[in-house]
Amino acid sequence: MTASLLIFGYGNPSRGDDALGPLLLERLQELDLPHVEILTDFQLQVEHALDLQGRERVLFIDASVSCSKPYAFSRLYAQKDTSYTSHVMSPMALLYSYVQLYGDPPPTYLLQVRGECFALGESLSASATINLEASFNLLQKICSKTDLSVWEQFVIAQ
Repeated sequence: MTASLLIFGYGNPSRGDDALGPLLLERLQELDLPHVEILTDFQLQVEHALDLQGRERVLFIDASVSCSKPYAFSRLYAQKDTSYTSHVMSPMALLYSYVQLYGDPPPTYLLQVRGECFALGESLSASATINLEASFNLLQKICSKTDLSVWEQFVIAQ
């Protein structure tokens, strides 16, 4: 049976604050939410379009140097990507691939968590640790709600 909510965190745990997505998933997994499936990888790939099938909602989580502190929560829509490699595939490009393969994707959101240091071998920075806590509080609120309008309220508030 496919869980209604897929939460996909991506990033490289060996690159300091780039570990924010996978770290949030570790914390979320401890809540053992019955309607949630958790998936993690270093980066998005076109094959991940398969993981979106049969979902009522999808949430991507990634670290960002450009979002506001502590995080940004937004609704995503399919958009063709101009990159020539999957190494930089965006969630919007993954949704575009989904549309090409299967039709309309499920409602999809992105939680970007502000990071500062992404150097190889670094640990999580002090500011990213604070942002991780704030992001986890948001995740607890939205993951306990199945009503799409509740999720949309958090998008508007950002």
